[in-house]
Amino acid sequence: MPRKPKRPCRFPGCPNLTDGAYCEEHAKVMEQHYEKFQRGYSPGKRYGRAWKRIRDRYVHKHPLCEQCLKAGRYVAVEEVHHIIPLADGGTNEESNLMSLCRSCHEKIHHERGDR
Repeated sequence: MPRKPKRPCRFPGCPNLTDGAYCEEHAKVMEQHYEKFQRGYSPGKRYGRAWKRIRDRYVHKHPLCEQCLKAGRYVAVEEVHHIIPLADGGTNEESNLMSLCRSCHEKIHHERGDR
């Protein structure tokens, strides 16, 4: 049985012919692009098992949202927030952590403009 004819690579400006969507040269580049921009965010890639242990220990000590508690509301913790982000040189020390509900956490990041 005859094979399908090869098609041009879908990468812009690439003259190579291929059986798939991209030639071997550009297949890896496009896979990295897909992993970085198309797939959903995975906290496991950034934080890992050590962060989960630190987070669980902090939530056990601070089970209520600290912002809501100041306002007199009792809301369970959903997120542990870094006061100084890790990207800006913050650490996972307890002095740099804050327990928050999801709405307070989103409000803080919306005010900063980083999400």
